[in-house]
Amino acid sequence: MAGVSGPERRYRYVGPAELTALVRPEAAGRVVRSAADLDDWLAQCARAERAEPFTYVVGTDGRLRLAARRSEHVVCAGGRDVLAAGEVRFEHGSGCWTAVEISNQSTGYCPDLDSWPAVARALDGAGVGHPGGFTHAVVFRRCEQCGERAIVREGDFVCVFCGGDLPARWNVAP
Repeated sequence: MAGVSGPERRYRYVGPAELTALVRPEAAGRVVRSAADLDDWLAQCARAERAEPFTYVVGTDGRLRLAARRSEHVVCAGGRDVLAAGEVRFEHGSGCWTAVEISNQSTGYCPDLDSWPAVARALDGAGVGHPGGFTHAVVFRRCEQCGERAIVREGDFVCVFCGGDLPARWNVAP
C-alpha cells in the first residue's frame, strides 16, 4: 500500500461512550519498542493466548501497544487518539517475531486502510517482521442518511441499517 500523503490521520474513539469508563492508566496496552519487549510480554501470556490475535493500537507517538484479544481498543490506547488499531497475531521463527495476521478491525476507532504505514513503521521500529499490508482489511464508513457506522462487505457500499449509499471516502469521524 502506498504511503500516506500529508500528515498522518489521527483516529479518535467513536465507539460506545460507556467503554471509556474502563480507561485507566494501569489498564493501557503494553508498549512494544523492541523485539525483546515483545518477547517479555508474550512470555507472560498463556500459551493459548499467544495462539490468538491480540488487540493493538499505534499511539500518536508511533509506538505499538498490545493487550489481550478481548480488550477494548480505547482501553489499550489509554483513551487517546491513535494512528492505527486492530488485531495482530505473531509467530516466532528463524530467531525473530513476525506479525503473520494483522487487521485494522477496531469498531471503536474504525481506522481506514491508510493506517497501514503507521502499523508498518511501529513494527519495523520494534524489529518485528510483517506481511507488508493488512492480511484482513476492513472498510469502515458512516452512513450519511442514518448516521450509523458500517462495515463495507465485498465492495458493496450500502448501509446494512437503512439501505442508503455509503460514501467512497472514509468519513467515520467528523
